[in-house]
Amino acid sequence: MFNHIMVGASDIERSKRFYDAVLGALGAGEPVRNESPTGHVRYFYLHDGNAFCITQPINDEPATASNGATIGFKCASPEQVVEFHDVAVANGGTSVEDAPGPRSSNMGTLHLSYVLDPDGHKLCGIHRPG
Repeated sequence: MFNHIMVGASDIERSKRFYDAVLGALGAGEPVRNESPTGHVRYFYLHDGNAFCITQPINDEPATASNGATIGFKCASPEQVVEFHDVAVANGGTSVEDAPGPRSSNMGTLHLSYVLDPDGHKLCGIHRPG
């Protein structure tokens, strides 16, 4: 369904360091750097046929987070959900909501962790047991 997800970054190199660590914990490698004709820098993290991207806003306004939005990253295990959270916090992210762990719902038990990136974008590490 999705080709890519892109979020704005007020400090592109700070965000790159954050996402290098966090997405590296999920197996993503070094991002592809792209510079637009206007000079705006973007980084594309390519992994398992998906792309997550960070960019300097092309309108030159500050990057802002969307209220109510969450970007979920698939984790391979409950342990990786915790690692996702802990690496994010160790690299400038902020832990939000409950501690990482299982949550029961009408969709079954999910293992979740939630953090905010340095620009306030809400991220979720999620594992759906098979």
